[in-house]
Amino acid sequence: MNAVRLLPPPGPSPDRPVQATIPLASSKSESNRALIIDALTSFRCDLQNLSTARDTQTMIRLLQSTDATADVLDAGTTMRFLTAYFAVTGQTKTMTGTPRMCERPIGILVDALRTLGADITYLKNDGYPPLQLNGFKAAGQNQVSIRGDVSSQYISALLMIAPQLPQGLTLTLTGPIGSRPYIEMTIAQMVYFGAEVAANWDARTITVAPKPYTPKPYQIESDWSGASYWYSIAALSRDENTHIELLGLKPKSLQGDSAIVEIMQAMGVVSTFSDRGVTLTKGPAQASLAWDFTDCPDLAQTVAVCAAVNGVALTLTGIESLKIKETDRVLALQTELQKIGAELVEVEMNHRYEVRQRTDAISAVATIATYDDHRMAMAFAPVAMQRDIIIEEPGVVAKSYPSFWGDMARVVTVEPVE
Repeated sequence: MNAVRLLPPPGPSPDRPVQATIPLASSKSESNRALIIDALTSFRCDLQNLSTARDTQTMIRLLQSTDATADVLDAGTTMRFLTAYFAVTGQTKTMTGTPRMCERPIGILVDALRTLGADITYLKNDGYPPLQLNGFKAAGQNQVSIRGDVSSQYISALLMIAPQLPQGLTLTLTGPIGSRPYIEMTIAQMVYFGAEVAANWDARTITVAPKPYTPKPYQIESDWSGASYWYSIAALSRDENTHIELLGLKPKSLQGDSAIVEIMQAMGVVSTFSDRGVTLTKGPAQASLAWDFTDCPDLAQTVAVCAAVNGVALTLTGIESLKIKETDRVLALQTELQKIGAELVEVEMNHRYEVRQRTDAISAVATIATYDDHRMAMAFAPVAMQRDIIIEEPGVVAKSYPSFWGDMARVVTVEPVE
């Protein structure tokens, strides 16, 4: 299937309200961290509700494999976490991935691992995969400095292996700290499994004691990133009787993307929590919204598209890291938003962006390119609540939310396009 065409639900109509109960995919962020920790206990934890996302399934496959090459495909988290894991456990591995993965930087993590005693060489371009891991010999070093504003995944990768180091690790973060909730998620999961971690955010240091993990059962929460698309669906629904229940979410979550609750409240979505999860209903919306996405960059595409369709004046900051994701997500948004009558404009070159409405005519049915990026496909899909839209290469959603199109078919018409 080369594309899917999505058509709006009939309505608004009192006898056809937008109602659905969605058993969300579980969090790949939590799953991937739990899998690394489990591996460091010699696979003695009981991990429940692991994500079916391709990234997580790739992680499981490679942790179980004895092959000399670990091909992570397009999974950035898997590349970074496994590089640290295979390094500290002294394994000889070639780390590689898709052509785009081999364009995504990893030098900051490699430099830190080398400082700790890892033998790592680049096979093509310095600072980028593919890599050759050739074992580990503790260098007697337990102090590492690393930039905090490039990728929290580097920081999480180092933190998770720290209990295995003979002297533990003190990590000093330099510069601004991006995606801090993801670092806090890592720390919380580490502590759950018995690690001793002390974070001093004022001093910008995180200290991990040399204490092995304790195997325990662990239940993975549903994915707040996946929930964000349903918040967008609720915001874009024209039916005031909209009622969408998302199963398996908690009001106090480890996931930074739970910020979508507050963001979408401004977009007119009311969240009501229960023992089952959260129910989304319609409420009053604001005409404008400014949000710093530093701690939740994966929400930026969803919110930008939602604001564009509903005519909300949106100002975004903290989205610099989007340029080194599966694609340059800033450029991708700038290109594709034009197809639905909006634009993403950088204001005064100071990393502040605005979503603005365009006045020129747009095509009746926009065809959205996805750039091998799962979040581009899912961010634009909710547009179908108001107008027909075609999403190219819909299979990309398998990276994080394999059941997405089946779930979407509960509220809109989904037709394959060859």
